[in-house]
Amino acid sequence: IKHGLPLYVLQDVGCSPNDHKFNYKHVSLSPSQLISSDADGAIHRAGRFRVENGSLDEASDYTPGTWRRTDVHLENPEYHTRWYFKYFLGKVHQNYVGTDAEKNPFYLSVVLSDQNNQRVPQYRAILWRKTGTLKISLPYSPTKTLSVKSILSAMNMDRFEKGPREILNPEIQKVRVTPERQPGSVNFKFGVLFARDGQLTDDEMFSNETGSENFDKFLNLLGDTVTLQGWAGYRGGLDTKNDTTGLQSIYTVYQGHELMFHVSTMLPYSKENKQQVERKRHIGNDIVTIVFQEGDDASSSFKPSMIRSHFTHIFALVRYNSQNDSYRLKIFSEESVPLFGPPLPSPPVFTDHHEFRDFLLVKLINGEKATLETPTFAQKRQRTLDMLIRSLYQDLMPDLHKNMLNRRSFSDVLPESPKSARKKEEARQAEFVRIGQALKLKTIVRGDAPTSLVTTGLCRKEPWESQSFCSTFPYEIICADSWGQSLLVATDTAGVLMLDETPTLPPVQVFDKTMAVKQMHILEPQDLLITRADKGKDARLYVFRLSGIKRGLEERQLVRSKCDCRENKLEKTKGCHLYSINTHHGSELRIVAAIRTKLLLITRKHPRFSAVATGADSPVEEFQYIREICLCDPPVVMALVDGPTGENDNMICVAYKHQFDLINESTGDAYRLHHVDANRVNFVAAIDVYEDGEAGLLLCYNYICYYKKVCPFNGSTPMIQSNTSDFHFSWNQMPNAIGR
Repeated sequence: IKHGLPLYVLQDVGCSPNDHKFNYKHVSLSPSQLISSDADGAIHRAGRFRVENGSLDEASDYTPGTWRRTDVHLENPEYHTRWYFKYFLGKVHQNYVGTDAEKNPFYLSVVLSDQNNQRVPQYRAILWRKTGTLKISLPYSPTKTLSVKSILSAMNMDRFEKGPREILNPEIQKVRVTPERQPGSVNFKFGVLFARDGQLTDDEMFSNETGSENFDKFLNLLGDTVTLQGWAGYRGGLDTKNDTTGLQSIYTVYQGHELMFHVSTMLPYSKENKQQVERKRHIGNDIVTIVFQEGDDASSSFKPSMIRSHFTHIFALVRYNSQNDSYRLKIFSEESVPLFGPPLPSPPVFTDHHEFRDFLLVKLINGEKATLETPTFAQKRQRTLDMLIRSLYQDLMPDLHKNMLNRRSFSDVLPESPKSARKKEEARQAEFVRIGQALKLKTIVRGDAPTSLVTTGLCRKEPWESQSFCSTFPYEIICADSWGQSLLVATDTAGVLMLDETPTLPPVQVFDKTMAVKQMHILEPQDLLITRADKGKDARLYVFRLSGIKRGLEERQLVRSKCDCRENKLEKTKGCHLYSINTHHGSELRIVAAIRTKLLLITRKHPRFSAVATGADSPVEEFQYIREICLCDPPVVMALVDGPTGENDNMICVAYKHQFDLINESTGDAYRLHHVDANRVNFVAAIDVYEDGEAGLLLCYNYICYYKKVCPFNGSTPMIQSNTSDFHFSWNQMPNAIGR
């Protein structure tokens, strides 16, 4: 408590010695307890606000930059709270509805998922009730199927007015996402109020038509100045169509969260309105407000009572000291707000401006999250959740007596469907997954997804929206790969060129046209460029160090020719017409080269056994040849699939004739993965995809993309039978290539 962290009590409420279930209990303390808990005076009272100042005497002498940096981290991150979006949405799971003993409706969702990417299956369950949301994880046993009743019992629900019944309609996912959208979980809006030295009332502060040089410097530190007209990002309640809330504002993205600042001097100013109602309408309704006060520490101190707002619960007082180029921070928190971190250093003075920005933004985000736990907001959230659950229950009432809802009531969570109904059930589950994945994608694009998935920033685009890199490129492109902010392109007649992101800079030639590159991969973490050049008997794989190529470009050395790359050839790859690398690799890079019907498996040695330390220009000596595998036909498409252990369970997906096969790297055994029912087959790609640690393949041919999960593995034999997670989609035109 002394360091501003929340207190939790771990309770063992398990039943048997081998089956323990724990509850985390948040302990609420009274304001007097919170304040008296800090003995050194870093937290004291100011009316109905408590004050964090980092030291007793605000005007005491201090030496900036001598404090030890504390662990600055976001508390209660939303990816811990938004379970349904992360673990349920877009996957096959069960949803149930019922009423408890007090006739209050509840909802239950259950999914069988992986435990922390350890390939250990477990059940996750979410219970929605008027009092809040309860989440639980339960172990999976292949010999004992879990029932809905046992899950609810583990959540301390044993009595019901109406037993839970399963909802099979896929549209239920749309309403399941809604209860998780709590305010302040993804995007935040904060007020920024400029106060001149000596100003003592909010009317004076809100009437500042302009700021100051130091204030502008502080705003530049907070974020970017954006034009509101046509703004497509998070707007924080500002008008982005008619300029009624100003022309510009300050915006930034921090750890995936979009932040919009309501800056007093950027909001509309009115000479006739002394109270500046338009400015107060936004800043006065922000939970957190930054007050930037001009003047030194000896000038009149800010007090929360100067601002007439019952909604603002946290004030962050910021002062800039031009003598030592430092910022000083002071936090005022309404007494009902739980303590939140990070704790202010003593003294609360920051000479590193970027460090101060990190500290301030984390403190503001944590403060708003803590405020949402106060009784005022918690009761409002509970009323909203209760109304939402009752409304959803009323919408489902007409269907509660239909057979499809009564089926499997109080039965196993993941039952085997009868053979007669299996095809129908598989079709329903496929539609269930399709709707869920579409909803998940829509939420991500909208910017309302958990921060681990959200695509935010000034350049947010639809996933399928193309972005032009070079609009006037005169050569036909054979292949390409990105290198930092640049693009390495192999052309038909000009060799290999480097394109910079700056459109005004001309392309730089890296290899001349004697190096007819047909495939390439840039692996920046491994400092490698892998290429396949030439065709027929002259084709080979080449490996280069990126650092060596970059050094040559910086020193403006001669463009490399095929003759200059003799030391970069992997000799045993002569005649290679196709190669593939593993994209999910950890420490070991694997390459499979196809030479007609022969597959050659190559790995890169561990760096400590390689020639990296010698500074050799060519990395060829770092690669070793493992084995050869013979096929019946030359492969047209290949992909490497990493097994869960890496011991005898790595696979190679190959496409030839009318089929995709999986080849065991260790034994060479082949397994039929997918047969193509078509007279003519144009194989496009096989792309390895990993989700929650499990491998899958996106098989692309003709107009079709077919997803097939190939994990978990059973020893060295992949489990590739039909799975409810399999799906396919079609293109309007046949693609030439598909990449991730």
